[in-house]
Amino acid sequence: MRSVVLILAVLFALPTDVGPHSQRAQAPAPAEVRVRDETVESSALGKTMKYRVLLPSGYGATLRRYPVLYLLHGLAGDYTDWTTRTNLADYTRPLGLIVVMPDGGNQWYTNADDGSARYEDWLAADLPADVVKKFRTINSRYGRAIAGLSMGGMQTLEVAIPRLERFAYIGVYSSGLIGAFGNAGGRGRGAAPAPVAAPAGPIEFEKVNAAKLADANLKKGLRLFWFGTGKEDFLLSTTDATVDLFKRHGFSPVYVQSPGGHTWINWRNYLSEFAPQLFRR
Repeated sequence: MRSVVLILAVLFALPTDVGPHSQRAQAPAPAEVRVRDETVESSALGKTMKYRVLLPSGYGATLRRYPVLYLLHGLAGDYTDWTTRTNLADYTRPLGLIVVMPDGGNQWYTNADDGSARYEDWLAADLPADVVKKFRTINSRYGRAIAGLSMGGMQTLEVAIPRLERFAYIGVYSSGLIGAFGNAGGRGRGAAPAPVAAPAGPIEFEKVNAAKLADANLKKGLRLFWFGTGKEDFLLSTTDATVDLFKRHGFSPVYVQSPGGHTWINWRNYLSEFAPQLFRR
């Protein structure tokens, strides 16, 4: 009898979840990290540059390659703006794309006349080379988009149109081609420094990019050319003139005018309208 009692005591002391289908408490899975901040040594600028990347959901669980949206900030902003001032992660969650947000340095993303600062070369060469090296991207025209607001919208045109063979999707928010942005200075989060080089005006832009503007095959392959601006935006007339310029050259831009001015309310809306149209089969 004593031995039976001992056996029963041992049995009752054993854990109850030792079977193959036991319901042991599991540690929660780590949250998916979609935002990464990266640096690269820019040969164009001779210094380390920052950029932020938003990865698609499930990026770490697959070996597939993804299309890329390069998203440019405005004057007096920085490379964190799109993730801190918009619901970018929510807009892009169902889209399956990589979003790259570079530091434009409030220098218009342009190359200085004296060659001292080559921000366009940083954006057009150094940055994509580093992105391709670090991330699984679709490296073709139809896997690449570029968009930006204000200063970033202007430079979207300056970078994309001369390189139309690289981009099939272009978005311009509250911006266009003008000779200088002097009246726009200080409209962001404080006063902005003077640009390293004056942005190209429409006449100069047409002259420099005449071959690309006339190339029917490049225009035919442009899947989306999208403009948005507020009806009270101080750059409304600039956007109007820029859209007209491209229409004269045989492009078919989508042009959305909305209430309001040069504000994040509009830029959030433009991004939420533009992004779902990208990379459709």
